[in-house]
Amino acid sequence: MASTPVINLRKGHAVRHNNEICLVVDHELKTPPRMASYVQMSIRSVATKKIFNLRLTSNDSLEGVVLERTPHEYSYKDSSGYHFLDPNTYEDAVVYEDLIEGVKNYLIEGQLYTLLIADGSVVSVDLPLTMTMTVTESSEGVKGDSANNVYKPATMETGLVVQVPLFINVGEKINVKTEDNSYLGRA
Repeated sequence: MASTPVINLRKGHAVRHNNEICLVVDHELKTPPRMASYVQMSIRSVATKKIFNLRLTSNDSLEGVVLERTPHEYSYKDSSGYHFLDPNTYEDAVVYEDLIEGVKNYLIEGQLYTLLIADGSVVSVDLPLTMTMTVTESSEGVKGDSANNVYKPATMETGLVVQVPLFINVGEKINVKTEDNSYLGRA
C-alpha cells in the first residue's frame, strides 16, 4: 500500500513498521513555539505486543495497512482459539488467546463483534461501547443499607465482575460500559 503521511494517521489506524503490522495507540501533533511541528505517536505491534514510541516530522510518512472491519458472531472456544463466524459467508475465523486477552470477559455466544483484519489475518476484536449481560452471582443487599451510591460486586455470565447497586439481583440483565467495566443500568 502507499505511504500515509503521519499527520493523517489517527488512533486505531494500522501501519507497517519494521516489517510488522502495528496499530496506532496514541497520536498527537505538537507545535512548539519557534520550532518545526512534529508528531508524537505510539504504535503497538500486533504480533509481539511491543510498543514503539515514534517522534516524526509532520512531513514523514509510514506505510499504511488497509484494515477491514467485518462483523462476526462469537461461536465457541476450543484448544485452537476463539471461533468467530462470518454471518454472510459462514467462514470460521480463529482468534488466538493473546489477541483476545483484553476482551474475553465480554465474549457471549451468538453476540456480534467487529473483527479488524489486516493482510488476511485478524489483528484485533472491537467491543461495542455497551453490552447487555446477565448477573449470575451476587450477594443480597442488606436491608437498611441504603446510603447513596452503595455498590456490591456482581459476576456476569462470562466471569466479568462489575460493581452494581444493591437492588440488582441474580438473573437480571444489566448494561455494562465496556471501556471501564462500569454499570450503566438495567437492560
